[in-house]
Amino acid sequence: MPIARIRYLVARYLNGACTPQEQHELFEWINRSQQDDMLKAALEDVWHTYQPEGQMPEIMSDRILNNVFKETPVLRPVKRGRPSPVIWWAAAASVVVLACTGIYLWQPPVEKQVAAAPREQRFRNEVQPGGNKALLTLADGTVIELDSAGTGVLATQGSVQVKKLANGQLVYQEVDGNSLQPGTNTMSTPRGGSYKITLPDGTQVWLNASSSITYPTVFTGGERVVSISGEAYFEVAQNAQQPFKVSTRGMEVQILGTSFNINAYDDEPSVRTTLLEGSVKVVAGGQSTPPIQPGQQAKLTSNGLTVINDVNTDETIAWKNGYFQFTDADMATVMRQLEKWYDVEVIYEGQIPKRSFGGGMQRTLPLTKVLDILEENDVQFRIEGKKIIVMK
Repeated sequence: MPIARIRYLVARYLNGACTPQEQHELFEWINRSQQDDMLKAALEDVWHTYQPEGQMPEIMSDRILNNVFKETPVLRPVKRGRPSPVIWWAAAASVVVLACTGIYLWQPPVEKQVAAAPREQRFRNEVQPGGNKALLTLADGTVIELDSAGTGVLATQGSVQVKKLANGQLVYQEVDGNSLQPGTNTMSTPRGGSYKITLPDGTQVWLNASSSITYPTVFTGGERVVSISGEAYFEVAQNAQQPFKVSTRGMEVQILGTSFNINAYDDEPSVRTTLLEGSVKVVAGGQSTPPIQPGQQAKLTSNGLTVINDVNTDETIAWKNGYFQFTDADMATVMRQLEKWYDVEVIYEGQIPKRSFGGGMQRTLPLTKVLDILEENDVQFRIEGKKIIVMK
């Protein structure tokens, strides 16, 4: 990657202006690259933009910054205005930490540390993270395991072929053939699985773990309607003549724009539709929202439908970009995500610990590494087979 591009991405990240795509590009480069000098040069250039008279701390040039990670009190980029030297330096250090550890922005609010039992006694087996796994159920009931299926044409349904590309993505392509009535297909991901699909109209959908989407093999009539369970991110193909709609858990989302995320897990206390680009309208229980704008979220709870402003969209779609990300999340919220992605069961010994977590980690980390990080917040775990025991 050219140094100018690295400098640009670093500056955007440290000022909280990175788009999800830019953040993913930066983190991917850091994780792959061994070019420490280029990263250091980019950090120095951006540092001097804000601190023209000041010298960048020498420790920032070191690749191994574990002590910095532990000692830095704030690891969050400033969202608005001119960063202060202390906070900006801490944010810059967090970029280099990511290169070393695969972990960024983890901020345990509790200083007290427990006297942990020996690690080998608590973590006797390793649980690997989830991956590209899904089942496709065709209109005739045939079930295809997509993660083990070869590339190429998997099925022909009327005038539509279902293909698995070399990158694992599933696509639908119309070909000359029988003009049969469109059937209904369902893609479902297990716990520990995620998958990307391109629907027959060109709409791209990312499914999170333990989720599903049901859709026709050909969109006909005056609208395009799909239904989901769990969590999905959509980039909708524009077609003003065929509005796109998503139904889930008593909510209908009418798409007037392009990119949005729906979280509709049964074990979550609300159904949340978050808009990134374009405009959507949400209808539920006789209520409807006005068209919501990018950065807003329609939230359905037992108390009704509300619209929330200034949502952290990076956090909302962190899963799609390969990360866990939290802002003051409680223990139960964090553990629900781990359950789905690592395909484990969480058991609490006694009451659920009252802890809050902020920051993020890569979803490619093994489970023991994730628990090691969480234990910085005055809580202990042990692993028994496919169970996580929360001890305190």
